[in-house]
Amino acid sequence: MRIFNAMKVVEIKDKAQKKAFLELPVGLYKSEKNWIRPLDTDIEGIFDKEVNKYFRHGEAIRWLLYSDDNKVIGRIAAFIDNKTAKSSEYKTGGCGFFECIDDQAAANFLFDTAKSWLMERGMEAMEGPINFGERLDWWGLLVEGFYEPVYGMPYHLAYYKPLFENYGFKEYYQQYTFHRFVKGDLPPIYQEKADRLARDPAYLFKHMEKNRLEKYAEDFRTVYNKAWTKHAGVREMPKAQAMAMMNQLKPILDEEIVWFAYYNEEPIGFFIMIPELNQIFKHLNGKLKGKWDIIAKLKFLYHKHTGTCKKMFGVVFGVVPEFQGRGLEGAIVKAASLVVQPMTRYTEFEMNWVGNFNPKMIKVAEAVGGKVRKIHITYKYIFDQTKPFYPMKVIE
Repeated sequence: MRIFNAMKVVEIKDKAQKKAFLELPVGLYKSEKNWIRPLDTDIEGIFDKEVNKYFRHGEAIRWLLYSDDNKVIGRIAAFIDNKTAKSSEYKTGGCGFFECIDDQAAANFLFDTAKSWLMERGMEAMEGPINFGERLDWWGLLVEGFYEPVYGMPYHLAYYKPLFENYGFKEYYQQYTFHRFVKGDLPPIYQEKADRLARDPAYLFKHMEKNRLEKYAEDFRTVYNKAWTKHAGVREMPKAQAMAMMNQLKPILDEEIVWFAYYNEEPIGFFIMIPELNQIFKHLNGKLKGKWDIIAKLKFLYHKHTGTCKKMFGVVFGVVPEFQGRGLEGAIVKAASLVVQPMTRYTEFEMNWVGNFNPKMIKVAEAVGGKVRKIHITYKYIFDQTKPFYPMKVIE
């Protein structure tokens, strides 16, 4: 291992530094056949105050680490979301977008830089690697299951785990990515429940139709508002927001993999799946600009329509409270499989990650035949190492 005598860290401010931030992983992952380069616009958007709404209630910064011969050998970002900073035992910021050569001293330099910046702003701990944005994206360190990442999820080098843990980060919670192949039955106990619901004429399972987008946006909103607004901090979704979300998804929607459940014609559940976009984006080498440059757009359309994408991504399950625990999730997947299996267009699907603090959602993933394929870890580091460490609380 080489010893660096004069490393320096530099805050990113100009175009050349931004490019270096994006290009560093290309060299680090050149031997990793399953790494898929994130879209440059996605990463840059996180640090753009005009794009990322989290800047309205937070702040972010990022740095490059240079060796003594002026080569970029690492990067890291730090951020504070003032809406969530005080939601646990310690005022907590975040660090993320960490990439580094296999050198503990270099990693420590980066972690120390993030720590100092956060401490100056009154933070007492940092989580990492996480996102300055939604938890669904760029969250956690991949430690098991080094398969191709789904769109928006990070892929990491195996040596990152000891770099984090040797610094003093402790496991805050694990994140499970469940996977299943399209062909195959549900687990027996859930198969029985699904069959029972399918025989009841009061239940109806159907996939969406793009030419009735407004109806399905409203059905989605109905289920969402009943299922989620009971949770603290979750507001009711207005009609305009639901329609805007459906319109945003419309270019990539495959109507035969977006399913709804009804009871006496009232919407009671949904399972939103989309083609797994990384199976298309991996052919674009990170390049897909604002309104899409013409070459990237042509590549996207080509791979979308030629069967390149064999994987589906389960975005979200939703079931209204009074129908939870009845096997509805399995019944939706069973109904969908009867349509999807003969198509042969898709062979597998992965779901959004589920934390080990959420046993109910783990049961849902198992109910549809999912098995853990990847594990990410969200770490936490308490700045005052004499203070106790508390793992994430389990949701009852």
